[in-house]
Amino acid sequence: MKRIASIQDISCLGRCSLTVALPVISALGVECAIVPTAVLSAHTAFPGFVSRDLSDQLAAIAAHWRAQHVHFDALYTGYIASAAQVRQVLDFFDTVKSPDTLIFVDPAMADHGKLYTGFGPDFPAAMAQVVARADVAMPNLTEACLLTGTPYREEMDEPFVRELLRKVAALGAKRVVLTGASFAPDKLGAMGYDSTSGTYFTCLDRRQQGAYHGTGDLFAATVVGGMMRGLPLEEAVSLAVRFTLACIEATERDPAADWYGVEFEKALPLLCDAARALPEN
Repeated sequence: MKRIASIQDISCLGRCSLTVALPVISALGVECAIVPTAVLSAHTAFPGFVSRDLSDQLAAIAAHWRAQHVHFDALYTGYIASAAQVRQVLDFFDTVKSPDTLIFVDPAMADHGKLYTGFGPDFPAAMAQVVARADVAMPNLTEACLLTGTPYREEMDEPFVRELLRKVAALGAKRVVLTGASFAPDKLGAMGYDSTSGTYFTCLDRRQQGAYHGTGDLFAATVVGGMMRGLPLEEAVSLAVRFTLACIEATERDPAADWYGVEFEKALPLLCDAARALPEN
């Protein structure tokens, strides 16, 4: 069985970060170890949330795992608590990574044209150092613009997104997937770029109305789990698009659904079925 380590926060309430990465990756038949970068009472859209930075634990965790000779097939980062913590995450890579370990980076720091609460204007430059180490980087539109110094705009067209993907790859990422890509009013999904081959791909599905917290985390975790089960990047992205849509549709069917995240639990059978159809790894 493949083994990954997911390096991101635990939001105790809110269906995001490690609380979705762990079940999603597990449903795909991949072992998921966790490295909490911070503990939040709830995700950053909740007013008055409280947080405890766990930077002082990262080096100790990495050293212990190295002493145990644990091999990881992939390292997957999400929310990193501060610019100062970026250096510790990079050191974590250097301590734990093997030559064949893939690095997946979801630069979870912004959406809808602005940084998340708690991040200052210096943070995108710090996050770019993590993106530079990525085999696969998965920013949304806002994050890609902030990482590359590109003026944010909500309107997308394919030439603009292709240029943005190339700019993120120029930071050092081998492959880049822009989440939330849309080139028609009724379609939404992702567009990818492989800097080695110079090729692009697009995976789109039906657009549902409304915006939901945590969908980027669900998408990224599915891509990581899918690739660990042997899917090529484009197929893993296609699975992630379908699963994210299924999560949103399940939430929209529930009139009592909470505002703070999608009811992904109802869509997990889709991933279990996908995992059963894949060869054992």
